[in-house]
Amino acid sequence: MYFNGLLIGIIALLSIGVFHPVVIKCEYYFTEKIWPLFLVVGLIFLAISCFFENVTVSAMISIVGFSCLWSILELKHQTRRVEKGWFPRNPNRPPQSEKEK
Repeated sequence: MYFNGLLIGIIALLSIGVFHPVVIKCEYYFTEKIWPLFLVVGLIFLAISCFFENVTVSAMISIVGFSCLWSILELKHQTRRVEKGWFPRNPNRPPQSEKEK
C-alpha cells in the first residue's frame, strides 16, 4: 500500500489548522502589514521544495509554502473581520480607519 497521498493530505490539513490561528494572532499584534514576512517565508519554502527529489517531501514543503502565500490574503480578510467586529481589535493599537474610531 502507498500512503504518500494520505501523508500529503494530513500535512495540508495540519498546515491549514496551524496557519488559521497564526493569521489571527499576526493581525492582532502586527496588523496586516506583516504580509511581506509571509511572502518571503512562502517563497523560501517553495524554492526549497524544488531541491527535493522525493515527490512526497517536495509536496509537503510546497504545501507549507503555499499556505504562507494564502495567509497574505487571509490577513486582509482578517482585517475586515476585525472591522466588522467579528474578532477583537488590539486595544493597544490606535484605530486604522474612520470606522474603528
